[in-house]
Parts: sequence; C-alpha cells; structure tokens
Amino acid sequence: MSDVLLTGLKIGESARWHEHRLWLANWGTRQVLAVDLDGNAEVMATAPTTLPFSIDWLPDGRLLVVAGPEGRLLRQEADGSLTDHADLTGLGAGLNEIVVTGRGDIYVNGGTDFHPGAGEAPGFVVLIRADGSVRRVADGLAFPNGMAVTPDEGTLIVSESFAGRLTAFDIRPDGTLTGRRVWAPLPGDGIVLDAEGAVWTPGWTERGPACLRVAEGGEVLATVPLDRAGFACTLGGEDGRTLFTLAADWRMADGFEDNLERLLTGPETGQVCTARTPAAHAGHP
Repeated sequence: MSDVLLTGLKIGESARWHEHRLWLANWGTRQVLAVDLDGNAEVMATAPTTLPFSIDWLPDGRLLVVAGPEGRLLRQEADGSLTDHADLTGLGAGLNEIVVTGRGDIYVNGGTDFHPGAGEAPGFVVLIRADGSVRRVADGLAFPNGMAVTPDEGTLIVSESFAGRLTAFDIRPDGTLTGRRVWAPLPGDGIVLDAEGAVWTPGWTERGPACLRVAEGGEVLATVPLDRAGFACTLGGEDGRTLFTLAADWRMADGFEDNLERLLTGPETGQVCTARTPAAHAGHP
C-alpha cells in the first residue's frame, strides 16, 4: 500500500516532477500546485479558465497549461501571468493532456467525448512546433489521456482510455507520427515511463484501484494498491524512484458527469500517494 503525502485536493491531475517538487493541476480550484517531499503545497499558477487540465514546460522553463474546456494552451510569463501560447481555436473544446519533448515539440491531445456514438473515436493528437504551427498528427483515438515520450524521443505512447489500451507511435524527425500500434492491451490514464522501459499507470485489479507497472506487450510487473481511484502518476524524488499517484473518490457505479460534479463541488477527497519503485524516471514528462 502507498503512503499519503497530501490530502485536501479536489481532483489532482497531470502529475509532474519538476525542480525538486511534485507539480499537479488541482481541478476545481483553477490552481497549479507544487508539493515538496514534506507535503507542503505552494500555488504556482491560477488559470483564468475553468479547469487547468494538464501541465508541462518548454525547454526554456516556461510553464504550459492546457485549459481543456476552453480549448486553449496557456503559457506563463515571467510576471506570473498566463497568455495564449498558440492558436488552437480551430480544434474546439475538449483538449486534455500535454507532453513536451526535449527539443521543444509540444503534443496536445483532445476530442475527449464522454458519450461518443457507437464505433466513433473522435480523439486526436496535435503537434505544436516552435514556430507556432499547429498540425494534427493522429486521429481516431478513443478518449486520449496521458502521454509519454521515450528517452530517445523516438516513440510517443498515448493512453486510449475508452479503448482499454496504450497506443504507441513512432516520432519522425519533423515531429509527425507514424507506425501506430498497440503498446499494451491495458487501460491507462496519466502515465510515466521508467528507465527499464516500463509504463506506470493508474488502473484497477480484482481487488480494486491500484497503480500498475506495465511492460510493453501488457505484462503487469508490479502493483501498488490504492484505497481510491488513481488519475495520474509520475516518478520523482531525489533519485527518481518515488512513485507519486494522484487519487480521488471516483465511483465506478456513477456516471462521468455525476462523478465530476461531486468531486469538484463536494468533499475534497483528492490525495497524493507515494511508494518506492525499482527503476527511476525516464523520458518525458
């Protein structure tokens, strides 16, 4: 079982280890938090939008925030203000996760429809380059969620939550994607890679919610039980081997909208949980 580092979140999402602290988006408060290893939280940004869905950083250190319902990608300036980084208005609302590569290519996914039509998969991934250009590089994803880029920056892995799989793409030198394939036939959410090539993802076992360490192909290598549903995870700490999982009281018997309404407006059940792992963080984010 994991240890609890922090309580009192609404819905913690987009776990990232950055500058010796855990960063996350606290849905329902419009805040981006940084949490130290003693559980002390500091507000690092407050979004001028309803939900800061996910976060990452440009190579120069500036924070990026995806404002999902508004379909905006925001960049934090030196004075702390948030401004639009790129024009994503043509994509519509429903943006979700972000990952930035070491060379500065930005991948943002979206098309997260809770109730798609039968056989429909409206999810997509867009590439935003340093020149501000925006290009769709993948379509037909079933509720794209967390993403990770391998250390060699040759592969992008995307959680397709509604398809129950982790999907991989080869990354071309120009940032476009090819070679789509199933990386593991197992559901994922907010994911992170380790130095042995495994993915950590929140998930479920026969005993309930857990964070799972998954090998390419789908073998579950390790399981960290949770007492409530996990939403995202990352690896960090001084040696990169501390697993941070963001969890909250999501109820599988309730619908998506009912769960979100309760978690965003009701009791604050969100937590940061920690556990030790056999391999350190690798890749992006």
